[in-house]
Amino acid sequence: MTLNAKRVAGRPVGTLFDLGSSIRPRNDKRPGARMATFLRGKRLFSLRRTSAAAMQSYCCSSRTSGKQRVNGVDLYYERNGAGEHAVLLLPGALGSTKTDFQPQLKALNADLFTVVGWDPRGYGQSRPPHRDFPLDFFERDARDAVDLMRTLGFVKFSLLGWSDGGITALIAAARKPEFINKLVVWGANAFVSPRDLDIYNAVRDVSKWSARMRAPMEAVYGARLFAQTWEAWMDGIAQFVHRPQGSICIDLLPQIRCPTLIIHGEQDPMVPSCHPHFLHKHIAGSRLHLMPEGKHNLHLRFPEEFNRVVEDFLGAEVKEH
Repeated sequence: MTLNAKRVAGRPVGTLFDLGSSIRPRNDKRPGARMATFLRGKRLFSLRRTSAAAMQSYCCSSRTSGKQRVNGVDLYYERNGAGEHAVLLLPGALGSTKTDFQPQLKALNADLFTVVGWDPRGYGQSRPPHRDFPLDFFERDARDAVDLMRTLGFVKFSLLGWSDGGITALIAAARKPEFINKLVVWGANAFVSPRDLDIYNAVRDVSKWSARMRAPMEAVYGARLFAQTWEAWMDGIAQFVHRPQGSICIDLLPQIRCPTLIIHGEQDPMVPSCHPHFLHKHIAGSRLHLMPEGKHNLHLRFPEEFNRVVEDFLGAEVKEH
């Protein structure tokens, strides 16, 4: 495939590259947003006239959580919104709905999307089992993710995957294309190089992390289990460097046929820029959106911009219908 990317003008913060097309930006003053807000307000007023507390209760009533038995494991999930377009959020290494996706669960348009966050097996509240990292752990997570959404009753859905969750999403989109609507990944890579391994090894010892960086994970796992699980993840990801080309899923990228958006923070210390460009080159028709100030956790650091870009991409199909 010949890479024929072009820079789209008029992006004051993020920059979009694509193969012959662009995503039109929008801001919070767009007519659709005003109408959606008005309709939500009108519905709340007509159904909950009595008090602000009652209106707040109605507004929050669509958010639910629970556990679902999938492939022999009880997987924890949270669900928000009532839109026709279902979206699954896939967290990063050791990540969970609690640590990785609160700005998306809370703020993605609940009228257009039904957003589901999940904790992969062995992570967060999907314990037991104890998390392990065999060579196929990304493939296993991909099966669990798709089967969870199917078990919850979704016929077709989009995937939003961050870091390890982005790798899982790439595999799921390639393996189960009949179920995947659209795909958004960031902080993801299809291979592990010796340079990547050096980056990972530099953060192997969590005792050298700042207290602020450790706190979310220690709140979920406790300090000792967090350190042990992170060490196990380090060993698990290092396995891939010994495979041809360090491949995690290189061979699967040409099989991804759904509309795909790759987002990259240009200040990401964990994922060199070669990775998003590699994905962009090898996923047909994919689009690459660059956030100049974004780091690895760009969706948490810049949630409004991130959510807007994602809604523009996912919402295009919603509008067509």
